[in-house]
Amino acid sequence: MERLNRQPVSEATGQAADLFAGIKRAVGMVPNAYAGIGSNSPAALQIVLATGDALSKGALSSKDLEAIKLAISGAVDCDYCLAAHSLMGKKAGIAADDVVALREGRGAADARLNALATFARTVFTSRGTVPAGVVDAVKAAGYNDQQIVETLLAIADITFTNLFNRVNDTVVDFPKI
Repeated sequence: MERLNRQPVSEATGQAADLFAGIKRAVGMVPNAYAGIGSNSPAALQIVLATGDALSKGALSSKDLEAIKLAISGAVDCDYCLAAHSLMGKKAGIAADDVVALREGRGAADARLNALATFARTVFTSRGTVPAGVVDAVKAAGYNDQQIVETLLAIADITFTNLFNRVNDTVVDFPKI
């Protein structure tokens, strides 16, 4: 049972209605997480959407972004985000076995994605205090400084939605894992 207010998407007005309409046009539905965030704070939803849009135009591929989101959602154990990003990860081209490995914090067969997920998880679990070797390892896997900075933004972005869904106990509307 969700703990925070969520009005039906069809009853939204103003900025929330505009944001919901854009989401529906883009993905065919308004996921429960976005409906919950937007019902309570259209400004927060606008920032989440703008951050996702900026990241999609950055130096990380959609595969990279999903690997980060799987790694962090796995560390937080957010059932909503794990379900959503398992689906999105597969759509981005991550092999099914690697989706599971990334969300469980195990070594993925894709060494480059594994290095990125390990970096992201280490940043998250260490609160950003990472050994130089962790940065060196992600660079050795082929990621540059711009991609590292964008990884930090992706961590902040998914952490917000993880926190929202954990506090709210958002009903999962993606195939459960």
